[in-house]
Amino acid sequence: MTPHAPHAPHVDPAAGAAVKAADRAHVFHSWSAQGLIDPLAVAGAEGAYFWDYDGNRYLDFTSGLVYTNIGYQHPTVVAAIQEQAGKLATFAPAFAIEARSEAARLIAERTPGDLDKIFFTNGGAEAVENAVRMARLHTGRTKVLSAYRSYHGATSTAINLTGDPRRWPSDNGSAGVVRFWAPFLYRSPFYAETEAEECARALQHLEDTLAFEGPATIAAIILETIPGTAGIMTPPPGYLAGVREICDRYGIVFVLDEVMAGFGRTGKWFAADHFDVVPDLMTFAKGVNSGYVPLGGVAISAEIAATFETRPYPGGLTYSGHPLACAAAVATIHVMEDEKVIENAAHIGEKVLGPGLRELAERHPSVGEVRGLGAFWALDLVRNRETREPLVPYNAAGEANAAMAAFGAAAKKNGLWPFINMNRTHAVPACNVTEAEAKEGLAALDVALSVADEYTV
Repeated sequence: MTPHAPHAPHVDPAAGAAVKAADRAHVFHSWSAQGLIDPLAVAGAEGAYFWDYDGNRYLDFTSGLVYTNIGYQHPTVVAAIQEQAGKLATFAPAFAIEARSEAARLIAERTPGDLDKIFFTNGGAEAVENAVRMARLHTGRTKVLSAYRSYHGATSTAINLTGDPRRWPSDNGSAGVVRFWAPFLYRSPFYAETEAEECARALQHLEDTLAFEGPATIAAIILETIPGTAGIMTPPPGYLAGVREICDRYGIVFVLDEVMAGFGRTGKWFAADHFDVVPDLMTFAKGVNSGYVPLGGVAISAEIAATFETRPYPGGLTYSGHPLACAAAVATIHVMEDEKVIENAAHIGEKVLGPGLRELAERHPSVGEVRGLGAFWALDLVRNRETREPLVPYNAAGEANAAMAAFGAAAKKNGLWPFINMNRTHAVPACNVTEAEAKEGLAALDVALSVADEYTV
C-alpha cells in the first residue's frame, strides 16, 4: 500500500478568499440554491485528505462523490495523464487509439460474464442514458422499471429513472418509466421480518408490477447493484438472482448500475461479483479512474452487441473514450492490482469499518442500523431506535434538518468531512484508506454522533 503521509497545508487566507470570491461571482453549483451556499475553498488534496487555505485538513469520508477510490493525486495516475497529454492529448472517438483500446480491454477482462464490449461515456448519467437506449432498441419495447430509493444520474432519462426527490423538479414523465420497491429490510415496505421474507416478497411485488404493466412492454429493469446515495442497502441473498430469472423469463434486459459500487468500492471489482449475477448491461464511471478525468461507460453483453453488428447504434459523444481519461483508467486499474487496493477495501470493511461502526452503534442511540461492506457503509440515524423514526424527516430542509446539520458541523470541526444524505451518514473513504486513517475517521464520527444523540427521544 502507498502510505498517505499527512500533508502540511500551506496557509494562505488571501488566496483562499480570492478563490471563494471568483466562485461566488461566476460558478453555478449543482443541486444548490446559489445564494444559500458557502463552498469551502480547497487548496489541495493528497491520499485520503484535503485541506483549505486556512490550514484546516480534513479526512475525506466521502471520496469526493464516492469516486476517488485510490485517493487524491496518486502519482502513478497523475504521471500517466501527463505522459498521455504529451503523446496524444485528444482524438476523435471513431479512431482506434492505444489508450482507449487498452482501457476497454482491461475493463472487459474484469466485468462479469460476457460483458466484453465497452461503450465509453463522460460519466455515469450518460452511461445510463445509453444503456436504456440500447435496451429499448434491442427489445423494440419502451418501458423501463426502476426502483424507489435509487439514483441513476441527472440527464433526462437518468433523472426520470431516479427514485429519490432529486427527480421531482424534472419529473416530466420520461416515456415508459415505472417504479417499484426494491428490498430494504430495515424499512421494509413488505412488512418482512427476515431477509428471506424480504427477498420473496420483493420478488413477488416485482412480478405483480410486471403483470399489471404487461411483461411484453418492458424493455429493461435497472437496479443499482447496491444502492449508493439512497442508503447502501445490500440486497438480500437471492434477490438479484431472482430478478435475473424474471428478466430471462420475459425477455427483459437486466441493467445493473455500478457507477458508485464498481471498481473496488465493495471489496470486489464489481458489486455483482458478491452475488454471482451477470446482467445484460452494466454501467460504470467514478472509480474506473478515480475521477481524475471524467469517464464512464456501458459494458455490453454479446447478445446486445450483436444487435448493432450491422445496424448502426444511434448514439455517440464527442469525447467518448477521451485519451486522457482512458490513460487514467489504465493506470488506475494497474494501481488497484499492484497495490492490492480491492483487497484492502475488503479488509478495511471486515476488520476496521464494519466492527468499528457497529461498536459506535452500541453506544450511540442515534444509530438505528449499520450496513455495508468494503469501503461502502451507511449509518441510518434515528430519533428513536424502537420506532425507527428517522433523525430528520424525509427530504428535510432548513430547521427540519437541524439534527443532521449539527452532526455534520461537529464532524467537520473534528477534521472529518462526512457524506450526509437525509437521515444517513455514509462512511465511504478511499478504497486504499489505511487502518490508521479509518480509525481516525471512526473517532471523529464518535464525537459527531454524540451531537446527533442529543436529538433522540
